Amino acid sequence: MVSVARPACLTALLLAQGFASAADVDAARVIVKFRAGSALASARSQALSTGVQALGARLGLPMSSGAAVSDRIQVVFASGVTSAELARRLAQQSDVEYAVPDERRWIVRGPNDPLYAEGVPGSGPAVGQWYLRAPSGDVRSSLDIEAAWALTTGSPDVVVAVVDTGVRYDHPDLLEVAVGGNLLPGYDMVSDAAKANDDDGRDGDASDPGDWVTQAEIAQRGGELFRCADSPEQSSWHGTQVSGLIAAVTHNGIGMAGVAPGVRVLPVRVLGKCGGRDSDILAGMRWAAGLSVPGVPANPYPARVINLSLGSDGPCSAAYRDAVDQITAAGTVIVAAAGNTSGHAVGTPASCPGVIAVAGLRQVGTKVGFSSLGAEVAVSAPGGNCVNTAPDAPCLFPILTTTNSGTTVPAAPAYTDSFHISVGTSFASPLVAGVAALALSLDRTRTPAQVKELLQSTARPFPTQGSIASSSTAQECTPPQATLVGPRADQLECYCTATTCGAGMLDAGAALAAAARSR
Repeated sequence: MVSVARPACLTALLLAQGFASAADVDAARVIVKFRAGSALASARSQALSTGVQALGARLGLPMSSGAAVSDRIQVVFASGVTSAELARRLAQQSDVEYAVPDERRWIVRGPNDPLYAEGVPGSGPAVGQWYLRAPSGDVRSSLDIEAAWALTTGSPDVVVAVVDTGVRYDHPDLLEVAVGGNLLPGYDMVSDAAKANDDDGRDGDASDPGDWVTQAEIAQRGGELFRCADSPEQSSWHGTQVSGLIAAVTHNGIGMAGVAPGVRVLPVRVLGKCGGRDSDILAGMRWAAGLSVPGVPANPYPARVINLSLGSDGPCSAAYRDAVDQITAAGTVIVAAAGNTSGHAVGTPASCPGVIAVAGLRQVGTKVGFSSLGAEVAVSAPGGNCVNTAPDAPCLFPILTTTNSGTTVPAAPAYTDSFHISVGTSFASPLVAGVAALALSLDRTRTPAQVKELLQSTARPFPTQGSIASSSTAQECTPPQATLVGPRADQLECYCTATTCGAGMLDAGAALAAAARSR
């Protein structure tokens, strides 16, 4: 979902094992939720580490406490045991409601493909923000945003939280509200200073310092970033790219337009070098929705929509189900990228019940090759694609958005283009989040379930097999599943169905028209 791709072999290893390095085998990390009213929960309210130490003594296993997620949810550490084994043992305790490994999640990255090379001179794309305009000709998956803007461009009372890598507040198409932009003061929820890359843990600065990784960092045995990547990585500026799609300043004579240029964006930083831990992501989601997080000031701008362009493989854990239930009960819509596994199962947190999972489409309306799919998908939206296959040729249909030109530390503000591209379900998700924010701008009484139903009921039908000349060889998408002899082959471009890509193609104009009628 971003222009810098993680090597496929490393991604497969990380997702299969559920941890980022060999060091995790000897350093367990688990998220524990204490039962309400238990003696340990009561003790823990007096000091964060008291309940954890008591639980460790009961198991005969020294444990220490990490960052808090909520009043009863705590990260715990132990040595000489795997995270999975520690979670299993903790879950058996009567004082524990659930215990799950504190796994690492990643920016949902685009496929590792020769056309995704960086450093090639060029500009574009010549088609501009094709994904926002009305469908025309071969472009069938675009949003028809001007029909929606005829009803509203969004209200400043509606806040969309971008739970991601943070944001560059200096981009002229974003900027802080105080100087004419749409960015609110957010929060940095990354608790590990080494991974945060800003010399501290959690703090009130949500700006993105960069998430690059050096060869020395990934080669340092015993270090926090040991083997978290196969090779050095440049900074992604992922949160800035996502934020621009939602609410880039519009009609300012420069740059691009956001889907909902009248709403506000709340940056919540949960990803740093080599991704982020579930505990920080869960804390960031809770804080974004206005729920309490121990040791963190209350959020003065609770979000009505949360965008999650992050995740990894595996089922929705008890910790994510718990958080999603509480957040949606508070009235906040959660939108998440389905993932970029080339037709395999939807990842977490998009797979969690109550989340609006978004798959990616090519400009013609078929599933784009990199997108995950499955019954969990609610609706699909443009994810960007290149069409052409010639080496060093410009990408024809990328998702143009805001970024930064720095390869490591921040440099000049910039936009992605036909050679420095943004493609992936990371960029389909904020398109949906932006339309959800527009709908809430018309009617703030809508519940998360009603917003989801609105988007699904107004979606345009997918093109049918054989209806697109340029995709005559594509077959109908089938539900992802494993085989008896190993993983199933990738599903690249295919014709979507309601059981693989959701209810249809996102239609902003139709959704807002329906929202206006039902007020």
